[in-house]
Amino acid sequence: MAYIKAISYYLPEMIVTNEDLLKEFPEWSVDKVAEKVGVKSRHVAAMNETATDMAEKAARKLFEESGVDPLEIDFVLLCTQSPDYHFPSSACILQDRLGIPTTAGAFDYNLGCSGCIYGMAVAKGLVAGGIAKNVLILTAETYNKYLHPSDKSNRSIFGDGAAACLVSTEGFAQICEFSLGTDGSGANNLIMKTGGARMPQKTGSSVIDDEGHMWYDDYLYMNGGAIFNFTLEAVPAMIKQVLDKNRMEKDNVDYYLFHQANKFMLNTIRKVCALPKDKYYVNLETTGNTVSSTVMIGLKNCIEAGVIHKDMWVMCAGFGVGLSWGGVILKF
Repeated sequence: MAYIKAISYYLPEMIVTNEDLLKEFPEWSVDKVAEKVGVKSRHVAAMNETATDMAEKAARKLFEESGVDPLEIDFVLLCTQSPDYHFPSSACILQDRLGIPTTAGAFDYNLGCSGCIYGMAVAKGLVAGGIAKNVLILTAETYNKYLHPSDKSNRSIFGDGAAACLVSTEGFAQICEFSLGTDGSGANNLIMKTGGARMPQKTGSSVIDDEGHMWYDDYLYMNGGAIFNFTLEAVPAMIKQVLDKNRMEKDNVDYYLFHQANKFMLNTIRKVCALPKDKYYVNLETTGNTVSSTVMIGLKNCIEAGVIHKDMWVMCAGFGVGLSWGGVILKF
């Protein structure tokens, strides 16, 4: 069996409020943004602060708060789409920075909003297979570095941040069964075209999409309508699969903690899936959508607030860029 033993997270010092954005986009209504998106402020990485730097700080917080020794870690998984370099893997750099033994395995994996769930799945497999006893999952993203200055929609949604989770042979939450899924046919709906091997050089090109939004090759593009529709198709089926794999009914779940995409999407999912409001997590006000870190941040906050506690069954899920999704049951 595999368990979550510790969780911590780190948010950059710089805070951008809706009032700050209003200075750049005076035609906006701060109240309207806060009501629909659910975000009043978000943390943004400094110019010289990378996802690797943030992951290191999240890991150090985990070691400090939990008393876990870096020497006990025997595997490092880093989920990021903002690596320091094409190569080497940022996880290898973090092994050295954090003082984790050279006998530990380490690798990056490129996933977004479902990345935390996938990390738990891989970590559980490593523990179950006897390959590792203490797996450090790190999630870190600096999407704000990928946003065009005029992209007011995405700038209102995304925040930067990092989280750390230790999966071990013992802990406070047992990791139960997963449902994972992928639909690469929707890859273009959340993409940054240039910078990789397919299109290494910036093009400076842009087009207007079907929704009237500007699509820049050199910056993050999200087709909000397509992502919204994908989510409403994938999540209800995923919830059913997670319940089936864990031999549970919906009423057996004590709390639902899903990826914090935006308030409107989360509330729509809740209504479509007929989930009770008092058992459903929505909290993006001061963090925004931190991509792969939202679930870990939510878990940490809920545990500290006593919302999630011993003897509870909690469903966690992530969904987004890829297109990719995943869900799991945690038994506290």
